[in-house]
Amino acid sequence: MTLSTVVLDRDGVINRDSPAFIKSAAEWHALPGALEAIARLKHAGMRVVVASNQSGLGRGLFEYDALLAMHDKMTRQIGDLGVALDGIFFCPHTAEANCGCRKPATGLLDDIMGRWHLGPAECVMIGDSPTDIQAAHAAGITAIGVRSGKTIDADDERWADVPIVDDLSAAVDRLLRGEPDPS
Repeated sequence: MTLSTVVLDRDGVINRDSPAFIKSAAEWHALPGALEAIARLKHAGMRVVVASNQSGLGRGLFEYDALLAMHDKMTRQIGDLGVALDGIFFCPHTAEANCGCRKPATGLLDDIMGRWHLGPAECVMIGDSPTDIQAAHAAGITAIGVRSGKTIDADDERWADVPIVDDLSAAVDRLLRGEPDPS
């Protein structure tokens, strides 16, 4: 099978993250080069989907309408580059909810693969946190870590098989060169 779908975490990969959560469209700011990297993936024929834990909803830090406004801002800015995301999937639950969709659980990735009838070898996950990598591994999906958000310790033996690069642009460079080849 050939890589067809790139799954992106949102906070720390596409936009700046905050330990206090991104709670409004005014707080949502794209990371340098991230939107252009998404456009490069789309121009290369890739499906690009976001899979994001958004426990700020479950914690009551922001309302659903605020999340929609953040996603609207993101999709408009991506649209300004002449491309569109293929989907946005999110988990609104806190870790204490023990749901099946909050990464590192595979629910979001399972939903994405089910929606487009994909096998794990057709997908790659790009994330900035251990939970992104753990979810990808649990779903059988190749992962790439980025340092632009939360810290993924490249020396941690759990990530020995995971390329860790500076940011989304560097991850896209790898993918467009055929690294890693998930097939």
